[in-house]
Amino acid sequence: MRLQLTDRFCARAPQRGVQTDYFDETCQGLALRVSAKRKSWTLHLTVNGRRQRLTLGTYPALSLAGARRKALEARTAVARGDAPTAPHTFKAICEAYLQRTTIRTKGWRELVLARLVYPVIGQQPIDELRRSEIVGLLDKIEDENGPAMADQTLAVIRRIMNWHASRSDDFRSPIVRGMARTKPHERAKERTLTENELRAIWRAAEGTFGRYVKFVLLTACRRSEAARAKRSEIIGTDWIIPGARYKTARDHLVPLSSAAIDLLTQGGDEYLFGARIVGSIDRHKDALAWASGTSGWTIHDLRRTARSLMSRAGVPSDHAERCLGHVIRGVRGTYDRHEYHEEKRQAFEALAALVARIVDPQPNVVAIR
Repeated sequence: MRLQLTDRFCARAPQRGVQTDYFDETCQGLALRVSAKRKSWTLHLTVNGRRQRLTLGTYPALSLAGARRKALEARTAVARGDAPTAPHTFKAICEAYLQRTTIRTKGWRELVLARLVYPVIGQQPIDELRRSEIVGLLDKIEDENGPAMADQTLAVIRRIMNWHASRSDDFRSPIVRGMARTKPHERAKERTLTENELRAIWRAAEGTFGRYVKFVLLTACRRSEAARAKRSEIIGTDWIIPGARYKTARDHLVPLSSAAIDLLTQGGDEYLFGARIVGSIDRHKDALAWASGTSGWTIHDLRRTARSLMSRAGVPSDHAERCLGHVIRGVRGTYDRHEYHEEKRQAFEALAALVARIVDPQPNVVAIR
């Protein structure tokens, strides 16, 4: 559709399910592309005999006047024999940053960006990202994944934008103080499950998701690590989580207890608990909480509960911390490279034994206070 675009029309252009291009009669090749989710500026032009479509930016971050100016600059570049370049998208900058960085949490950041950020703002030019758009993204993450996850995502975005600003003459990061959703002392969660809650959840946990929940408790791993666990990562009775998807970016060895091994089925899907579980954890967890008559807990609380149970079972603190994959600080962490395989195996067996006593108490056993 061709018409003389105006600011009024651009603001009121209806966003329906069908994508529509409104070509500007004033500027050759310039079009306002309107879809159900966004409005963007595209420029159709011929370069070296080939028809190309160049994305200039999103509306209203890039105004009609600004789009016409950019279109003129692109056509001038083509007339000079230069190839016009598209604005750098946020995803492209993220990929460049990740390619050059060697930080230990690189794999975890890639997962956060792919799962939460790219679907919303990944294709937008980084120079045109507005603060309100990032706030909207954080609001969505806070509603669906919690305020702590929103703050962790904000930290990743802030680091990438600061990196880009250090390499650009013109870019200014839209991130400012006060955008965080929580304070550091509020993020230090303390929720662990009581014995009654553990019993109720364990007994109500059935099917594939039930096995997944029990596996998380018996291995003290993070929810995504278990959800993405593959059969190829199980070697004998050891589970080796690759550094590419582990928070510390290092391979993490988990000697599986006999109880944890019993939860693993033979054959079937490449993933231990099926590929579909990754996107449905929260929904299944809510159903399990309802079925067990419990509330107010998260999958990550199982990891914290497992750590507390290890201390209760008499596992030395150093061994328990290594079971959870925590980095040991100081000189010991730098020079002590012992894998602690046997110590971790004993710790996980002690954890499994204590869990068994809690979820299936024997009537002839009296607890000693």
